[in-house]
Amino acid sequence: MGSKNKLKRFRENETFSNVIQPTREEVIEGFSLKGNWHTLFNNSNPIVLELGCGKGEYTIALARKNTNINYIGVDIKGARFWRGAKIALEENLSNVAFLRSQIELIDLLFNKSEVSEIWITFPDPQIKYTRTKHRLTNTDFLKKYQHILIPEGIVHLKTDSEFMHGYTLGLLHGEGHEIIYAHHDIYKNFHAPEEVTSTQTFYESQYLEKDKPITYIKFRLRY
Repeated sequence: MGSKNKLKRFRENETFSNVIQPTREEVIEGFSLKGNWHTLFNNSNPIVLELGCGKGEYTIALARKNTNINYIGVDIKGARFWRGAKIALEENLSNVAFLRSQIELIDLLFNKSEVSEIWITFPDPQIKYTRTKHRLTNTDFLKKYQHILIPEGIVHLKTDSEFMHGYTLGLLHGEGHEIIYAHHDIYKNFHAPEEVTSTQTFYESQYLEKDKPITYIKFRLRY
């Protein structure tokens, strides 16, 4: 994407009512929507996050199917989710918002027990050992998720990375978390949850065309 297009999208994001872009300082010093996200949606419906939402396809698809749930796509790259935010406005999807921020600040963006579910879709697996701290399912991130989730809250991990799938399964087992469902090739499992196979990201559809396995884990955190 050219720099001109990025700048244009950044400017448009600033005009979108469904895009929230706090500075890092605002988040650290006390984010105004923390504990008050329902005021943005004007209802008390459950809140579901998609972390690393990219272009926002998954967030949009889930929101279309479940109008009684509020969805927030989180990503640091606003030029990516510009498309999802624009589509949501064009379709009058009032249960969708996009938040530009670093995921490491997630526990400063949402209050304790403010979130019902979290989707992590095709994150960078950060395979190198030196990148472990950046994996979205490492112990530190799981603790942050546990804090913002309701007691029975669910986390979904969908990835094309066998490494990420195996790493996460091992960590969940080792820390005593509840693995509700797991499969190493979700589209070849006839009993796969419909909510997982009926929605695809752009890159996911490309992986499937190449017959690349898509893995999935549904789990609940216990501390």
